[in-house]
Amino acid sequence: MRKLLFHLRGVPDDEADDVRDLLREAGIEFYETQAGRWNLSVPALWLPDASQLVEARTLIDAYQRERYERAQSGPPTRSWLANLLDSPARVIVYLCVIVGVLYLSTMPFIGLGD
Repeated sequence: MRKLLFHLRGVPDDEADDVRDLLREAGIEFYETQAGRWNLSVPALWLPDASQLVEARTLIDAYQRERYERAQSGPPTRSWLANLLDSPARVIVYLCVIVGVLYLSTMPFIGLGD
């Protein structure tokens, strides 16, 4: 009996490719379903036979723990305040551009009540 192994909705392409490669290297047979034209189906990796489910799940869980640890060991993200303190001119220019775009986007609607 077939068994759902790994949902692919919202999964980055590199992670999905790594999981496929991991299963192929382990000799685990699987097939993939796509989301379809209107995203109604389940994009996922499936096992045609549930006898390898424990082995496949163990491999994927170990891979995801390793991926999580790699992501956590990277440099921390910077706050906008830290960017402001490091390069105030760039932040001010960005803010002016944002305000300009917002003004140009809302300008036609502001004068409608006149």
